[in-house]
Amino acid sequence: MQVELDGTSARCVYKPVLGEAPLWDFPDGTLAQREVAAWVLSDAGGWGVVPPTVLREGPFGQGSVQLWVGEDEPSSGPGAGLVDVVAPGEVPERWHEVVEGSGPGGTSVLLVHAEDPQLRRMAAFDVVANNADRKGGHVLADADGRAWGVDHGLTFHAEDKLRTVLWGWAGQRLGAEVEQLLATTAAALAGPAGAALAQLVTAEELAALGERVERLAGRGRFPRPRRGAPALPWPPF
Repeated sequence: MQVELDGTSARCVYKPVLGEAPLWDFPDGTLAQREVAAWVLSDAGGWGVVPPTVLREGPFGQGSVQLWVGEDEPSSGPGAGLVDVVAPGEVPERWHEVVEGSGPGGTSVLLVHAEDPQLRRMAAFDVVANNADRKGGHVLADADGRAWGVDHGLTFHAEDKLRTVLWGWAGQRLGAEVEQLLATTAAALAGPAGAALAQLVTAEELAALGERVERLAGRGRFPRPRRGAPALPWPPF
């Protein structure tokens, strides 16, 4: 849909609360607030991975409204950009192999993603936000080649639910950029950003967010998939 202010218009994605499907592990009617919370966290912490997102009244009631990024008709399937599915032996240079699976007819395929500093930053952001649904199709690039993450309704749960296709840096050191972003995020949570998030997620979820920031900074490394828990969203695209 289109939004307009003071003669300037832009395309956006409107997700009304009334259209949310019930989920067994997330409270009903909270996904729009979580979409907005992801942008607040991204913006205040300096991550820059979530397009501007706000709560607004629309034709179907209150919902999240997010600035559109990407092409007019973006593809969410394999081969669409920074995350892909390829045959063994066809992995692009400097790309990370995440997991092997079966393609059409039982052929072997690999889920891979680019070695890109923007994705590295997004992977760390997902740990902090506890993103339970980082699919390949949720990673988009705009006309300038900037990477954005979208669809953050399944975030900020108090329990560890990280499910992502961006496992390429598992176990590696965070690096100076991510360490600085974590420090900026910790400071932001103690100020206005923390107050804004308190209006969007529960007190327990906000406390867990602070704990994740502290824990990741203390470890200094990207986490590895948890044993006995799903590490990938389904489907991955």
